[in-house]
Amino acid sequence: MAAKTLSSTTSSHSFKKMNINEHEWVESMRKSILEHEEEIDKVPVCIFTVPQVLLATDPESYIPQQIALGPFHHWREEVYEMQRYKLAAARRTQKNMNVSFERIVEIMKKNDEPRIRACYHKFLDMSGDALIWMMAVDMAFLLEFLQVYSMKEEGRVLKKVTSSMSHLVDASGTKLSHMAILRDLVKVENQIPLFLIKTMLEHQSKKANHEKSPEETLKSMLIGLYHELSPFQEKELPDVDINDCDHLLDFLYHMTVPNNKELGIMEAEIDIEEEAITEVNDEDKEETFAKETDLQRVMSYIWNLLSKSNAGLVNFFKKLIFGRPMALLMKLPWKILSNLPILKLMKEPMERMLVKFQGKGEENSEDDGGEPKVPTIEEITIPSVTEMANAGIIFSPVNGGILDITFDNITSTLYLPVVDLDVNSEVYLRNLVAYEACVAAGPLVVARYTELMNGIIDTEEDAKYLRERGIVLNHLKSDKEVADLWNGMSKSVKLTKVAKMDKVIEDVNKRYGRTWRVKMANFFNKYVFGSWKFLTVLAALFMLLLTGLQAFCSVYSCARVFHQLPDIQGGGTEGN
Repeated sequence: MAAKTLSSTTSSHSFKKMNINEHEWVESMRKSILEHEEEIDKVPVCIFTVPQVLLATDPESYIPQQIALGPFHHWREEVYEMQRYKLAAARRTQKNMNVSFERIVEIMKKNDEPRIRACYHKFLDMSGDALIWMMAVDMAFLLEFLQVYSMKEEGRVLKKVTSSMSHLVDASGTKLSHMAILRDLVKVENQIPLFLIKTMLEHQSKKANHEKSPEETLKSMLIGLYHELSPFQEKELPDVDINDCDHLLDFLYHMTVPNNKELGIMEAEIDIEEEAITEVNDEDKEETFAKETDLQRVMSYIWNLLSKSNAGLVNFFKKLIFGRPMALLMKLPWKILSNLPILKLMKEPMERMLVKFQGKGEENSEDDGGEPKVPTIEEITIPSVTEMANAGIIFSPVNGGILDITFDNITSTLYLPVVDLDVNSEVYLRNLVAYEACVAAGPLVVARYTELMNGIIDTEEDAKYLRERGIVLNHLKSDKEVADLWNGMSKSVKLTKVAKMDKVIEDVNKRYGRTWRVKMANFFNKYVFGSWKFLTVLAALFMLLLTGLQAFCSVYSCARVFHQLPDIQGGGTEGN
């Protein structure tokens, strides 16, 4: 009976959860199937939801906090409070139009509703009227907000802001509400198709702007927005066609990662084979990590046999050699020996070996019984900034973008683009990475750049070094925040290959691997610390020998025994 009640409750709850109007649902299904146009199938999906693996790392960077644009977050209570400001903007927009606001809504509903729905990858379960009115009001607010950046781009000053918008729109861009809206504009799930914005600008152009076309006006707004948000300082901007961009974030992505057409490069001039780019730890490159020699493989085989055996005498010796009493016994003289000049250099590696062995079981138990962790990627294999600086590699700033990263083998100089970091930078870069992961058919350039910066910046000392060289312009509170920004940026993004940047990473690792310090470290990693199992067995046997000698001397007088040994030097007898 209880099972039946539970089953009925579950099924009833799952039906009520949809909360739909059946008549409207049937009508929407009929229109979608019977009145569907084949051209709509050719419209690519361009507005996505953020993948859960990314959303779990930092939800506030992807979910709108101040204002919702479009249908994904429109009904959320936290952002719906901005509806009064949207309506106020729509009323002001209507005054500058050559037709009524309602007429524009009718035109958009007649011509653009199927295309609007096709742009969003989620099914929009709302009526056509609700969808079009929502989009029209949101666009009015967006256009009014973007006027600030259009005027900045043209060198004009926004002289007057209405009282109802004065605390939201700030020409200087310093108010917290203005900055929050600015960050919301670039979020993946908060986008509006650009063709709708151009439609509204077409009806404003006759009264509001006689000099520019709607495309030119919109492009001026978005370029001004790019200058405000982008952390890069390019000397020359790519020529991005506004008609080739799907929405605001797509335009910003093309400005950050332009294609060959936007760079003015012919396809035939590109002659880079990605297959020629190999990973840093390939066999034909400088060895960074230890490889097993024949001796190490033999010792590993013997070690595995011993570690898997629990029978008789072998188990006794395992407990004796690697048990806690022996570990404590080895720890006592080590405090004295580790202070000697030569052994002092080996103190840290030897302690790591002992801790690694003792903590192996505990770590496994934590992994088995722990909670599932957010998936992360491994850092690319490249030294940190301070490590490269100590090896003689020079860092030089360049006023450009991601594609301007280069390495000069002759002068050992790594050229990195100047990056201006402020409170908006993390949200901007995170959403570019998320959008790139959703749409890019080729290399994930922005993701690879964040992986590179994550790889070379490990600590605040690394961030400080780049700041002092003029590569990082830090408007955050501290160098630690810069390090944390980059170290958290690449979480849960799939690894990718970008031919040009991978070549830079390869050249840097080759140059770094040629320094005597690195060669010495590689030698010890390969021939000394790579054989830690063999060294551990030798150390344990040596300690057993000393323990046996101590037991022998406690029973017999070692001094008397050694005194009775024959004189091997042939020094004569006592009588002489």
